[in-house]
Amino acid sequence: MIRSIVAVFLAVLSFGAFAAGSDGVKVVYHMNEPADHATQVIRNIRNHLNADPKVKIVLVAHASGIDFLMRDKKDKNGNPFEVGVQELMQRGVEFRVCEFTLKSRNIDKSQMIDDLKYVPSGVAEVARLQAQEGYAYLKP
Repeated sequence: MIRSIVAVFLAVLSFGAFAAGSDGVKVVYHMNEPADHATQVIRNIRNHLNADPKVKIVLVAHASGIDFLMRDKKDKNGNPFEVGVQELMQRGVEFRVCEFTLKSRNIDKSQMIDDLKYVPSGVAEVARLQAQEGYAYLKP
């Protein structure tokens, strides 16, 4: 009985130490929608950073969600998505692109915005960030 109480007490203490030592909120934004949805996603991330400048944000894109990360891709008003993406990158946001999507759509990395990161699978990366690195999931 005493061992059980001590074990629970130690578990609670270690969780508290883990939570206190964490680097703050970490969020993965999941993007697999066509480019016309990207304006809202960029705005959501910008607002998120304004509300919590210390948040760690990773956007993982796959399927149609990579389109706004292509060079010269513009929103419905003719504004290049790259401007907003570069601004968010300067604020610490990472953009990770699914290599399976690139391969299946015959898209070369040279067609993509500079400074993106590439992962073998977008959906696997979303799951990994949640399960192994403690990222909260957002699907705007």
